[in-house]
Amino acid sequence: MPRVSPGRNRPGALGRAAVDGPGCNGSGALGRAALGEPGCNRSARGGVVIDVAETDCPDPVRKALLDDLDEGFAELYGAYRGLVFSTALRLSGRWADAEDYTAEAFLRAYRALAGYSPERIAGLQPRAWLMTILMNVWRNCARAKSRRPPTDLVEEPVEEADPGEGVEAAAVRHETGDELAALLGQLPDEQRAAVVLRHVVDLPVSEIATVLKIPQGTVKSHVSRGLRRLRALGGAR
Repeated sequence: MPRVSPGRNRPGALGRAAVDGPGCNGSGALGRAALGEPGCNRSARGGVVIDVAETDCPDPVRKALLDDLDEGFAELYGAYRGLVFSTALRLSGRWADAEDYTAEAFLRAYRALAGYSPERIAGLQPRAWLMTILMNVWRNCARAKSRRPPTDLVEEPVEEADPGEGVEAAAVRHETGDELAALLGQLPDEQRAAVVLRHVVDLPVSEIATVLKIPQGTVKSHVSRGLRRLRALGGAR
């Protein structure tokens, strides 16, 4: 499994993730960053590259997976690595953790696909399926970290300067990303996951319910309470 490398401009805690290679353009609801990649109906906000609706664009991934697992997995990785990494970054708040979670999620995905029948692959919904795997990775890692004794914090690598970005724009981006990271980090896990999936990944409530394995009403409650908490935390700053 290759190491995840979202791009040369390494954000602070939750800045943009520049995705290289083929893929669509995505949308989200927390922040905005324009990426002009060709492809399916997607846009980018807050450094998150996501699908507006998975059914809006032709899906070569399932066909490629059915034709050849290795080549199909390369298609899957190329199409969704930006989405998975950006979601992991919002959940964890740390670039290094997001890289690890993304790599582990795709490793688990490959191992799972190796045991799937053609019928199961044909019915696969890649976006929701990958989000389910990522959520499991995030929860497992969070539980493991909670059982370990605290260690000295390691500073994140310094972000390389973008020569095409002005000083003021860079300062605003850093401030916004760090603030959002701090706010999301104060939410309970279930609220953070629901808010990220709904307003960053832009999943519909029905898909979030499938990913989190909870009723749709509970999803709506987590999102509502999470947003209310974020507004309160933001107003207190």
